Amino acid sequence: MASSNDAPRLLRAIGVPGAVLLGLGSMVGTGVFVSIGIAAGIAGPAVMLAIAIAACVAACNAFSSAQLAANHPVSGGTYEYGYEYLGARFGFTAGWMYLAAKSASAATAALGFAGYLLGALGGPASWIVPVALGAVMVLTGVVLSGIRRSNWTNMAIVSVTLAALAYFVIGGLTTTVSADGAAQFFDPFFDPAADNGPFASLLHASALMFVAFTGYGRIATLGEEVQHPKRTIPRAIVVTMIVVTVLYIAVAATGVAAIGADGLGAATDAASPLEAAIQALALPGGTTVITIGACTAMLGVLLNLLLGLSRVLLAMGRRGDMPEATTRLNASRTTPTVAVLTIGALIFGLALIGDVRTTWTFSAFTVLIYYALTNLSALQLAPEHRLYPRAVAWGGLVGCMGLAFWVEPAVWGTGLALLAVGLLWHAVAQR
Repeated sequence: MASSNDAPRLLRAIGVPGAVLLGLGSMVGTGVFVSIGIAAGIAGPAVMLAIAIAACVAACNAFSSAQLAANHPVSGGTYEYGYEYLGARFGFTAGWMYLAAKSASAATAALGFAGYLLGALGGPASWIVPVALGAVMVLTGVVLSGIRRSNWTNMAIVSVTLAALAYFVIGGLTTTVSADGAAQFFDPFFDPAADNGPFASLLHASALMFVAFTGYGRIATLGEEVQHPKRTIPRAIVVTMIVVTVLYIAVAATGVAAIGADGLGAATDAASPLEAAIQALALPGGTTVITIGACTAMLGVLLNLLLGLSRVLLAMGRRGDMPEATTRLNASRTTPTVAVLTIGALIFGLALIGDVRTTWTFSAFTVLIYYALTNLSALQLAPEHRLYPRAVAWGGLVGCMGLAFWVEPAVWGTGLALLAVGLLWHAVAQR
């Protein structure tokens, strides 16, 4: 079996600002422009509480990821941590679940980009999948060009996205606060007509919103390329989490005040809930601003997921869990070429599903299992290597396992079946 210590290493080229922007580029995208609409349709106005619950669980995971990455700063994230602290089978499970979860998230981002773009241009819904596939191919080419060029692209994307969301929140709240009918959309706060009851619907929405907070994982999976990882990684994760939590709650409040939770949920069918909200607010140039912001956000998520997923596949190839070809780097040692192409092809295939609800829900279950293993790994750290109390990792572990099975049974059943297939593949690969 190939050793992960013998392969050539990627260069460290990312500081704290770049790491924060990578996290923002991964988190401020599909979660705010698509999943808030999905969650609002499930939990009603209580989607804001669902965001807070998801943020608390994600914060525990973020701190677990930070201390693991600081002590074990290589590409691969929980895949590597699982091998280091839990053993081969758990390590492989983490890598397998990550590839499944985040490939589905990337496909959702590509479909969301297509939905917003076509909504603004008046294009037919039948073009959503072809446009999404085109975005996957273009961004795969950007990632193949190297990490530094990818970082500059990410910086531009994040700047445009944050400016658009600031316009939506400031303009939207200013308009709705002065409107007489806005308060009706928040009463009742918990939807009494929810399919499985208010409590179950709240946890279901929390599970879906959790995925929107997992962009900090991009910082950890790029640990091999981060400068001074023991200082850079924890700082970047904390800053990113605070900014995104405040932003998500503000956007959700603005969207519910504009068209109600049911309106946001219904607009998700076209993968563009915030576009429907901005149209109701009638802000000058609002539709154009939010469309540009949404499109850049989705492209940012897709870019960062291509980066993170390819690094996990690279790590799996180094250990012999994936074909050796996935370990090949380009001449400047800035890009795992075969890994990037493989991930691009996987996302391309998932985008063919064409349904953002299905891809996002599947991502929710699989990523919760992945982060449960992150926290389990953090519990194995020696006392002298801990940055935070063990209670943080326990909170993340219980939170992840508690939310994972609140999604639809068909989804978590499919996820468990995929896990079984992966473990069978691992057994064969090890032999």
